[in-house]
Amino acid sequence: MRERAEPIACLTAYEYSQARLADAAGVDVVLVGDSLGMVVQGHETTVPVTVEDIVYHTQAVARGLSRAWLIADMPFMSYVTLEHALETAACLMQDGGAQMVKLEGDAQQQEIVASFAAHGIPVCAHLGLRPQLVHKLGGYRVQGREDRQAEQMLADALTLQQAGADMLLLECVPSALASRIQKEVHIPVIGIGAGSGCDGQILVMHDVLGITASPPKFTQDFLKGRGSIQEALSAYVAAVKSREFPAAAQSFS
Repeated sequence: MRERAEPIACLTAYEYSQARLADAAGVDVVLVGDSLGMVVQGHETTVPVTVEDIVYHTQAVARGLSRAWLIADMPFMSYVTLEHALETAACLMQDGGAQMVKLEGDAQQQEIVASFAAHGIPVCAHLGLRPQLVHKLGGYRVQGREDRQAEQMLADALTLQQAGADMLLLECVPSALASRIQKEVHIPVIGIGAGSGCDGQILVMHDVLGITASPPKFTQDFLKGRGSIQEALSAYVAAVKSREFPAAAQSFS
């Protein structure tokens, strides 16, 4: 899809019915994100989410998909060592049914990414705002606005691609930086709050449906003015495919 310049529509899902609706709407990639800790479990951050939580929800989502590519998040502290990372990834794929795993990390994770690639584990690297580091970062803030940070993020993206990453997710990154990274790498770049220059877009299901208490700036309520959840998800996919979403209002300078 990247080679064809066809925008990739991605969305989170956490259970069977959501997965069926997303699949029917034409969503290309479904992520069982550790965001479930906030939108499903009611935590303030993603930190409390466990591997067991992700496996349980991935199993449910997998049963509802027939065409979409399924990614599962590697939770906080589930990949602190190479051996631990492999065990977690194997669990998410063998028990959960995931087709790819996603981990938050910079170039320091290149050894883990390389090991995944060597063992046939598809991996998505997550740069920019990394919610598992929210306490370290001091909150949910746009990343890469300073020149030094921007150059480091680009270097990290290239390092992780070289190590074997198959996909890259950029969260809360200035649009210009995300577009630059997209041009420098050859793997699909998925954005969330990263502007329209990415190869695809992803949002949290609850934000798309307007049921998040305090939705982030980069989201849009696609259920508003529509008669059903199915219509809302189809409208989201159409907006991504036509590049109407995200607009400037859902992006960062």
